Amino acid sequence: MLNKKIAILGGGPSGLAQLRAFEAARLAGNKNLPEIICYEKQNDIGGMWNYTWRTGLDKNGEPVHGSMYRYLWSNGPKECLEFADYTFDEHFGRAIPSYPPRAVLKDYILGRIDEEAIKKYIRFECPVRWVEYDDATEKFTVTVMNHKTGEQETDIFDYVVVATGHFSTPNMPYFKGVEDFPGRVLHAHDFRDALEFENKDVLMIGSSYSAEDIASQCYKYGAKSITISYRSEPIGYDWPDNMEERPLVTHFEGNVAYFKDGTSKAFDAIMMCTGYLFHFPFLPDELRLDTHNCMYPEHLYKGIFFHDNPKMIYLGMHDQYYTFNKLDVQAWYARDVILGDKAIPNAEERLADMKIWQDRHQALDGSDDQNIDFQADYILDLLATIDYPDFPVKAQGELFKQWLRDKEEDIMGFREKTYASTMTNTMATELPAPWLEIKDDSLESFMSLDFVEATVD
Repeated sequence: MLNKKIAILGGGPSGLAQLRAFEAARLAGNKNLPEIICYEKQNDIGGMWNYTWRTGLDKNGEPVHGSMYRYLWSNGPKECLEFADYTFDEHFGRAIPSYPPRAVLKDYILGRIDEEAIKKYIRFECPVRWVEYDDATEKFTVTVMNHKTGEQETDIFDYVVVATGHFSTPNMPYFKGVEDFPGRVLHAHDFRDALEFENKDVLMIGSSYSAEDIASQCYKYGAKSITISYRSEPIGYDWPDNMEERPLVTHFEGNVAYFKDGTSKAFDAIMMCTGYLFHFPFLPDELRLDTHNCMYPEHLYKGIFFHDNPKMIYLGMHDQYYTFNKLDVQAWYARDVILGDKAIPNAEERLADMKIWQDRHQALDGSDDQNIDFQADYILDLLATIDYPDFPVKAQGELFKQWLRDKEEDIMGFREKTYASTMTNTMATELPAPWLEIKDDSLESFMSLDFVEATVD
């Protein structure tokens, strides 16, 4: 019997989790592994964690995937995203603060990857053009553009794993008069450097994590004033004096924004922090996941397998508190199904299981605490039946809740808080200066800082 063949679309955290799941099976002695090809649009692994100065289109004319920007620091505790099988202690050999910059986290994420073993599966600069499924052969046909050869390639697969993420296609709303705004108008996806807005009056439209973090970055690097315009309710933090929140913009006249409360203000720049779209232009309707950013997308059995065709696998499509370990658990579960170690039930049983989770999802009141507990229960449901290492899911959930309280207490100082690892109990060190004063976010600069041993009450 011929081995199965699978396509993994994307070499970011989700795709790498899937590759590592199969590599773990190989190292455990499994001899019946599928043939794997991972198609990655960028020229390196890392997905969203790769910083690029480019916006719009990349060198090959493809939409730029990354939304990372200079000076970005983790906006959640590293202790909440620690891998179950690779700790921060193991990677860095010493304690570091709870909120490292992007480059430090990327170094950690890639640190557990055997790049020589993983990269043999990956074809870089190969964006996917189209995926089809043949009911008669029960096979997928995947067409990609290989920019290294300048030719399109087509191959046949038994399974397709969609690991392309859902934080790269901007949701760009329209406001009357914005086309005549004389300053800079951009989406958070294209934000790269807060220094661009030094001494500027900046308007942030949206009240998501990107709005609060980019607003904080602009404050840190010298914006004159920052206004956050919210649709339903304010974020509500105790912002510095030159930061404020106002209701949603109604329209623009020249450089002046008018708000629902009747106020107005002139601005130099507009930042749309209005979220992202699930965008799968390479999929026909019958294979495409139709959903929005939520805690449990519809149409996915176990949050992974496309109900209409369970050989179509989607990773990382939930709104997320938990990140890397959740992706691992999903990838391990998907691997076991592909290997035949775990069976996909019939359509009726799948729908019954999906209904249980959808009913729970619909019953959530929207609070962070309930969402965190819900996602923890989802992870535990998957974890109970796979050989991925157990990790303290609930303890990490409690850290998420503490993180939210810390932000309420001090939105500009929460990154100075320290937490103990739920894996090793190692206490994070303290930054040697306030976060607002540390301007260099490079790996080398951060690791050369004189970290301070945390004081425990």
